[in-house]
Amino acid sequence: MDRADALERLALARVGHFASITPEGMPHVVAVTFVVIGLNVVHMIDDKPKTTQRLQRLLNVETTPTASLLADNYDEDWASLWWVRVDGEVTVEKDTENWWEARARLKGKYRQYRNSPPSGPAIFLSIDRLNAWEGG
Repeated sequence: MDRADALERLALARVGHFASITPEGMPHVVAVTFVVIGLNVVHMIDDKPKTTQRLQRLLNVETTPTASLLADNYDEDWASLWWVRVDGEVTVEKDTENWWEARARLKGKYRQYRNSPPSGPAIFLSIDRLNAWEGG
C-alpha cells in the first residue's frame, strides 16, 4: 500500500487506538474517534462519562509528547486485512482555530457528535512516520 492509499484508509477509519507512554514509562492505549487534518491525526476529549476530566493520555503527552495511533481493518478473509500506524509528536490545544476546525470535522465524520460535540482538549498527533500493511 502506498502512502496516499494509507492516508485515505486512515482518514476513512472509524476508530483508532491511541498509544502513549505514562510518566512511569508504561504503555497506555485507548480507542478514539479521530480525523485527519493535513499532516495531523486529531482526537478530542468528548463528553462521554469519565471518572475524571484529567485523563491519563493528557498526563502522558505532557510528560512524553510522542505517541502513535493505529487504525486497522479485520476480516475473516485475510486478503482484506490492513493496518495503518502513525507515529509523531503531540500537541494539545483548546479553543484555538485548529481546535474549532477539529471539532467541526469530528461533527462531520461522526453523527453522534452533531448533537453533542466534543468540548475538551484536542490532541494533535503529527504524522512524522507512517507505516502500513495490507493482506493478499
